[in-house]
Amino acid sequence: MAKKFLSGNEAFAEGIRLARPQVISAYPITPQTIVVERLSEMVEDGSLKAEFIHVESEHSALSCAMGASAVGARAFTATSSQGLLYMVECLVYASGGRFPIVMMNANRSTALPWNIYGDQRDSIALLDSGWIQSYAENAQEALDLALMSYYIAEHKNVSTPYMANLDGFVLTHTYEVVDVPTQEQADAFLPRFETENKLDFAHPRNLGFSAGPDHNTQFKYKEHLGLLRVREIVNEAEARFAEIFGRRYTGLTENYRTKDADFILVTLGSISGLVREVVDGLREKNIKAGLLRLRYLRPFPDEEIVRALSGAKAAAVLEKDISFGGDGTVYTNVTAALQKAGVRLPVSDYIVGLGGRNISAEEIEQIFEELKRGAVKTVFLGIGGEDA
Repeated sequence: MAKKFLSGNEAFAEGIRLARPQVISAYPITPQTIVVERLSEMVEDGSLKAEFIHVESEHSALSCAMGASAVGARAFTATSSQGLLYMVECLVYASGGRFPIVMMNANRSTALPWNIYGDQRDSIALLDSGWIQSYAENAQEALDLALMSYYIAEHKNVSTPYMANLDGFVLTHTYEVVDVPTQEQADAFLPRFETENKLDFAHPRNLGFSAGPDHNTQFKYKEHLGLLRVREIVNEAEARFAEIFGRRYTGLTENYRTKDADFILVTLGSISGLVREVVDGLREKNIKAGLLRLRYLRPFPDEEIVRALSGAKAAAVLEKDISFGGDGTVYTNVTAALQKAGVRLPVSDYIVGLGGRNISAEEIEQIFEELKRGAVKTVFLGIGGEDA
């Protein structure tokens, strides 16, 4: 294992190299471009043996990846923001066809107004597309998820495409020291891609077919079950990962000082590091603060959320997303999980970081202070703190 100074984009590209994809379909879009640039260099210098296909659009990128997966090849692509939205038609084709493509998405604000900076409205708007969705906190986790994503997506009990999300610029373009495994370690962790869900002259089968009202629900239910099984396969992948690489992850969520916490902030992505520092500072002041980081949004970690929040006095969701005319989508999912479990807990929603707006430690401290007062509200940070 070697230490390298890498950006989040470069770290993810290293993880994909180690996963040995056979086809990479690439179309550049800020802030994702560096991922496919680095992969093209790896193909050119021979450190990665793959077909690198520079397509004419994001729609074509995912179409190409589906074609590769449909003949049994391990496929990769990457996108961001408007590019992800341009792929929407293909997203549901890939999940409905049970093609275990891995795609990296650099989270970026969507237009209009035009904005290239990072929030999470692009991927969160597509939670219903049938893809697994994970959210990395740092470059090391980005590299590790690149490897684990194939293990999870390609598992015979899952067979579902995987969208790995990295916060645009805040994670994709910042640098840190990352442990890069050897190819031998990666090969020991990740088996070759084998699937019966492919075009095969020796064993002909029908792919991409129509299904009328009598059978459509059965196919959608099987798709749903594939996503639900991700929970156990994530645990399996992480146990195997820890055994080979020595790094341990915590499943669909990460709990930080939540066991005895009175006030818990729920969030995802790179902002979690700052929240963790604020929690530590508040603990020094004898305020029982905690952090629940959502590592995956699909499948949604209902059980983990209920366990983490049940003993708290109040909680808040901190999210870079808004479902216009409603609440933040993460907040809606969190409160639904609590409601189903019969947990009565005041939960507020804080919409932050839209269009890449900075979030300060002082603002996070203020959220914890407002939790102590017990008011339930939806707040847009960045417009003077006024209630929505």
